[in-house]
Amino acid sequence: MKDYYGLLGISPDAKSEHVKAAYRKKAAQFHPDRNPAPDAAAKFRDVQEAYETLADAERRKAYDDTRRKSLLDDPLVVARELWGNYLGNIQK
Repeated sequence: MKDYYGLLGISPDAKSEHVKAAYRKKAAQFHPDRNPAPDAAAKFRDVQEAYETLADAERRKAYDDTRRKSLLDDPLVVARELWGNYLGNIQK
């Protein structure tokens, strides 16, 4: 499961305006027209997917419920993913 909060660099309790601001920042950073990196388009799509999920109240609730369940099912996998996203955000 992708960590949409990590992709946008926000906390799970972020308000909708923070989700939107983080999306705009990341979208500008990874937009293929502005970023020539080979993986920019894929990162842009991931950021878009994260925003579409977290900006919609129903989709966000479903995502949060699934995320909580996955934390209980396999916490090591989730911890590795969160740590990877954290390190990725620091290096940028």
